[in-house]
Amino acid sequence: MKYRGMRDGRTDRRAVLMAMAATALGSSATTAMAAETGVTDKSIKVGQSAVFTGPAKDFGVDYKAGISLYFDRINKAGGVFERKLELVSLDDAYEPKKTAENTARLIDEEKVFALIGYVATGNLIAAMPLAEKAGVPMFAPLVGTTSFRTTHNRYLFHVRASYETELRKIVGHLATLGISNIAVIYQNSAFGKSNLETCLQIAQGLKVKVVESVPMEIAATDAKAQVAQLTKAQPGAVVMIVAGKMVEVFLRDYRAGGGAAPLYTISVGITDAPGSAQRLNGGIEGLVTASIVPSPQASRLPIVVDYRKDRTDAGAKIDSYTMLEGYIAARVFVEGLKRAGRNLTREAFIKAMEDMGTTKFGDFPVQYGPNNHNGSNFVDLEMYTRTGSLRR
Repeated sequence: MKYRGMRDGRTDRRAVLMAMAATALGSSATTAMAAETGVTDKSIKVGQSAVFTGPAKDFGVDYKAGISLYFDRINKAGGVFERKLELVSLDDAYEPKKTAENTARLIDEEKVFALIGYVATGNLIAAMPLAEKAGVPMFAPLVGTTSFRTTHNRYLFHVRASYETELRKIVGHLATLGISNIAVIYQNSAFGKSNLETCLQIAQGLKVKVVESVPMEIAATDAKAQVAQLTKAQPGAVVMIVAGKMVEVFLRDYRAGGGAAPLYTISVGITDAPGSAQRLNGGIEGLVTASIVPSPQASRLPIVVDYRKDRTDAGAKIDSYTMLEGYIAARVFVEGLKRAGRNLTREAFIKAMEDMGTTKFGDFPVQYGPNNHNGSNFVDLEMYTRTGSLRR
């Protein structure tokens, strides 16, 4: 007896095989759609290229320490949708060419989901075309250069305030003090030159005259010539657009050369303040710095309280503004992962970040939208004491 619709055994077998094939193809398609580069059922791989050797190494070392501290907190709690966060960090020694090579390796060989914690303007310039071409999100670079904020890039998300915001705070403060002429010492690099231009524009708008601007090399061990040129101009204050050890070199020679005008630096000036204070025999005293995160040691904001507890529990030796910045950046990044949902893709992450709006992370506010990837506007001015601590 034959049932309706089953003319013979051959037709029946053919129908069954076709149905099985369709089911298999559907399953494969679903798996392919669910899979994203750098994402497995157990992990999310994130890449970083930063400076871990040389005069500017404190920036990369401290920033990574902060990112890792928060990633460890999340991993101990079970990860993001049961996926552990894996950070692959490569040293670029502050060299843009090496940054580009590392970025290609992270994208093509390590197969990372996203990039995080890059350091320095020139290095980000070298990396961004590669990230953009591959559709890989670039998150929270330790870079505040204005051009990265004014030109929208859907793959680039900032957390820290811009250098323009910092310089506006510094020059605006000087203007309110009645200081009408300043000098600028700037790093002879893409970072220094671009932010010198920003400083000049801000000063002009505030009717503050820049009477002298002098470049300084990244690897400089002597700044006597720069000090002589700046002091000759007799500025009411000196604004420093240099990073790391360069600040220490300039401070040493400025104090020794009898420099009297007050000194102001942007946030990337000094990372190891207690060490600098000791090496300069207290010569750091009186230096005013822009800070783009609250005090790691004194702030009562919940996010900083969490940072201090996690740092103590981990027995971390590093404790700096840059480490706290990395911790905050990682927290914002993880929130983006959570909001993207269990079926994590790069596009879902980007949309989740753009839908975040204004969000407070332990009372530290950031803001994102489809046309705004700039994050925080927090900037404060603080002064170093003789021992390297900061006070408002």
